[in-house]
Amino acid sequence: MSGACGPEDKAPERGRRDRDAEGRARNARPRDGLGRPLPYGADGVGRQPEGVVRSPRETVAEAQALLDAGRPFHAHEVFEDAWKSGPEEERGLWQGLAQLAVGLTHAARGNTKGGARLLLRGAGAVSDWSAEETGRQLPYGIGVAGVVAWARELAARLEGAEYARAEQVLDPAACAPRLAADEQG
Repeated sequence: MSGACGPEDKAPERGRRDRDAEGRARNARPRDGLGRPLPYGADGVGRQPEGVVRSPRETVAEAQALLDAGRPFHAHEVFEDAWKSGPEEERGLWQGLAQLAVGLTHAARGNTKGGARLLLRGAGAVSDWSAEETGRQLPYGIGVAGVVAWARELAARLEGAEYARAEQVLDPAACAPRLAADEQG
């Protein structure tokens, strides 16, 4: 029997979490292009599959394509897979890049203060990782110095008057970083 507002849906009961076949918590709600949950049954944007093992160069290429498409939340998920599946010594790089993507996500959602903080945190993590050993300035073609400069510049803009008004919205595709050193400039 359907309820007063329409047919009953298959959404989990309030307080219960979606689970996958192995019993791990998964949020099955559809999401918009910036990763915000939508109501069950709504049309959402396809999600990035979780736990995909990619080569570092595949990670960079896929994340760049998502950033260029204005989907930084999805790029963050690609970077997250890299930090979880990659070597421990690269964890700081991938976590920092994920934080940059999440910072851009928050800024695009209108949370400029939180976006700026995450951009600065991510820039610090990537910069610190790069400084730990010589030869880490261009890992997998990523121009670390350019990415860090982009994040710090965008954070300063977000903290400034340009985005102080609520009606000012950041376009994540237009503001996306160029990860490859040969594309920066």
